[in-house]
Amino acid sequence: MKTCILFTVSFVLLLCSCRKDAYITSPDARVTISADTLKFDTVFVTAGSTYRTLKIINDNNQKLKLPALKLMGGAASVYKMNVDGIAGTQFSNLDIEANDSLYVFVQVTVNPGAGNLPFIIRDSIQVSYNGRNRLVQLEAWGQNANFFRDKVVTANETWNNNLPYVILGSLIVNANQTLTINKGCRIYVHADAPVIVNGTLDVNGLKDTIDRVYFQGDRLDEPYKDYPASWPGIFFLAGSKDNVLNYAVIKNAYQGIGITDPSPNANPKLVLNECVIDNAYDAGIISLNSSIRARNCLISNCGKNLLLAKGGDYQFTHCTVVTYANRFIEHRDPVFSLSNYANGASANLTALFRNCIFWGENGLVNDEVVVEKNGNTIFNVNFDYTLWKVQTNPSNITSNQIINNQPPQFDSVNTNKNYYDFRLKPGSAALNKGVSTGITTDIDGKPRAVGLPDLGCFEKQ
Repeated sequence: MKTCILFTVSFVLLLCSCRKDAYITSPDARVTISADTLKFDTVFVTAGSTYRTLKIINDNNQKLKLPALKLMGGAASVYKMNVDGIAGTQFSNLDIEANDSLYVFVQVTVNPGAGNLPFIIRDSIQVSYNGRNRLVQLEAWGQNANFFRDKVVTANETWNNNLPYVILGSLIVNANQTLTINKGCRIYVHADAPVIVNGTLDVNGLKDTIDRVYFQGDRLDEPYKDYPASWPGIFFLAGSKDNVLNYAVIKNAYQGIGITDPSPNANPKLVLNECVIDNAYDAGIISLNSSIRARNCLISNCGKNLLLAKGGDYQFTHCTVVTYANRFIEHRDPVFSLSNYANGASANLTALFRNCIFWGENGLVNDEVVVEKNGNTIFNVNFDYTLWKVQTNPSNITSNQIINNQPPQFDSVNTNKNYYDFRLKPGSAALNKGVSTGITTDIDGKPRAVGLPDLGCFEKQ
């Protein structure tokens, strides 16, 4: 009897073992393909893209054989396929173990096409098994561009909005030369490509979204398009002068703007009008003993939004400086730090902040505005009609009409979805709390109240 039982158990185990080693051949085999379409975001011609991953899952208790896995466009396709580390356009007799999966990696490199508008490129992958053929669609948007590698502006130069500009290596504006960037231009910068201005940068964006000038990283595919530190940033060096940025959007840099040393002439070294600096990993603006005039600017969700050190000459009017801790930025530093010294050296500091908002949430910061003084140099700092979040009021300053620790009530903040609208809700403590400065519009180009404007860069309409 025991012998019979042992024989039966062994026979069942043998059958199970044989069954797992055998191939399932039914057309109704349970096979899951992770996507019916692989979509690639806009890819610049010849620049390639990140990989997209396709997963083919064998949900059966037997092995599955794929007689063919084929890129339908063949060798002429702009798409490339890789299976188990091997590149190719067609693979034969691929085995997938029971309850296991096969990974297919797909990349696209877009060849130049006619015209300036984006164009769509399609292909498909055919997955064959057990007499069935299933197609996975491939879809990418291509875009022609002006490509510059280690670009040096050696004479006055103007960029117009005919094609995007892709910067590889670096972009340098030589001393006494001007790079003019007109409305609607899109500048996409590679991860190792700083924009270095020894001369002058003149940006002529306009209020409509399509007419603003954008600086951002050149990876437009998920998840990279939202990463901070995607490119180094824009840096204004010692001899740079007369820089004006109108309606510029600078996002996803390591440092959005870096500026050093006083202006070589009587004008401010940098003028920012209606600009957005967003999602910079280290600092939105970092300035060492320089001069800035900023009007209607939004500096948002940066590691250190605004860092002005070693003195300087600054005026910020109707600016919103705000960070909410999110999956990219932990918000460990104040949104605004101001001092007259750095590395043991002090310099004169004159600064006026009027009709501004300094706010942060969900981080580790108690005082969102920190002002520090060292030595006996000129120190003249004035906060006038300002909403801020602090527990310990800054010392050594002059202040007037300060709203402390009253939430500005921004329109929409969703850190999980990475969505931020810093316009003001009805009932915001910042509404009608400003003083007239002669600025008649806000960052959207919409009218400001004549008598009592709102604080920050947005005027409630």
